Amino acid sequence: MRGLFGNDWNWIAAGIVSAALLIGLNFLTHFPFLVSAIIAALVFAGLVFVLAPRQLFEGLDLGSVGGSRVAFARELLAQAQPAAERLAATARSIPDKDMAAKVKNLSDIAADVISRVEAKPESASSVRRFLTYYVPQAAEVAEGYAALANRRAPNQARLASIGSVVTKLQDAFVHYADSLADSELGTLDVDLRLIQESLKEDIGR
Repeated sequence: MRGLFGNDWNWIAAGIVSAALLIGLNFLTHFPFLVSAIIAALVFAGLVFVLAPRQLFEGLDLGSVGGSRVAFARELLAQAQPAAERLAATARSIPDKDMAAKVKNLSDIAADVISRVEAKPESASSVRRFLTYYVPQAAEVAEGYAALANRRAPNQARLASIGSVVTKLQDAFVHYADSLADSELGTLDVDLRLIQESLKEDIGR
């Protein structure tokens, strides 16, 4: 459940649950007020932690990665992550199912690239333009399409024009996602060659 609530929602949710628990224990089950208050306080503290939004690079061994690389990647992801979330939210507000699916695909690709960079901060430089330009711009375009599509009499020509941009953005998103995957496989050929040489040596013995 961690990461379900962003910003201060974990505190708000914890406060609501704790208050309800305090009232229930004190008035419905007739627990002593002090005992009820202690239980409610413990539940509040636990929920604040459990529902706390997940932090970037949480669980990553930062000692194995240069601090400057992590800082650089963090700066890029701080720009891209909110935009990716906006894409996902906008997709749900678009009435046209085909276009909604395209925007959702953009958000999925963005989220995938973000998770890869978070797992491997040194790869951030290869998708810098994607994270700082294409993802935020895609969010702006998608929101513009949604605003126009939800009018009582939307301009179909403008919708078609924006739709063509979204289609081109899909190509750009796929390109950057694939380029990141290629960079992750950069050492594969070398590894394969070393394995083949080792096999030849072992078999030749």
